[in-house]
Amino acid sequence: MKKLSVIALVGVGLLAASCNKDKSAGTASTATEQTVAESKGEVLPVDVAASVVNWKAFHKGGMAPRWGTLNVKSGDLSVEGGQLSAGNFVIDMNSIKVDPASVTEKDKKPADLEAHLKTPDFFDTAKNPTSDFKITSVTDLKDAPKDAVAGANKTVSGNLTLSGKTINVTFPAKVDVTDTSAAVQAKFTVNRADWGIKFGTSETDPAEWMISKDIEIAVDVKAKK
Repeated sequence: MKKLSVIALVGVGLLAASCNKDKSAGTASTATEQTVAESKGEVLPVDVAASVVNWKAFHKGGMAPRWGTLNVKSGDLSVEGGQLSAGNFVIDMNSIKVDPASVTEKDKKPADLEAHLKTPDFFDTAKNPTSDFKITSVTDLKDAPKDAVAGANKTVSGNLTLSGKTINVTFPAKVDVTDTSAAVQAKFTVNRADWGIKFGTSETDPAEWMISKDIEIAVDVKAKK
């Protein structure tokens, strides 16, 4: 069944906000799990209705992209001295949606792709119903790379847990802090295999190499008093 549905399942993972067919997010640097930043100052609850994680995935060669959204379930951002100092958010993996606009084949249905992404072939949401991101550091960004989110002003590092595995990722982000709110926006690319998300049984399995390992993630998290 896996190999028969490979073309339909080119949409894998968590990914970019853009609906454009060209990959545009820079690859996040990765490291082993780090110590989570301590919450200090004012802790603002995440506005789950206004926050979202967008995703995008590709067939090898950039063909037949799929994209969609994931809901943010909970979280908070800490502000100290007018600066973002810590934070975390939890992603509801069972909320994964495939944008119908990305499914152009007449015999494919977004709902079928969503259901398959929840199986052990991919995210196994029965076993891992949530993923999460916990900030480990926030530093000033002097020169934003051209593929960073517009207005990027900080470098954010954090522990990203997918499918039960945690890896530290670092990427440029736009961080906005006011007297009553804080927000983090970012887009970056990760390698799904780093988290053990493998569709094929091995590297030589056509079911694995037909789907790009790149996952584009776009984060838009807002918190307020």
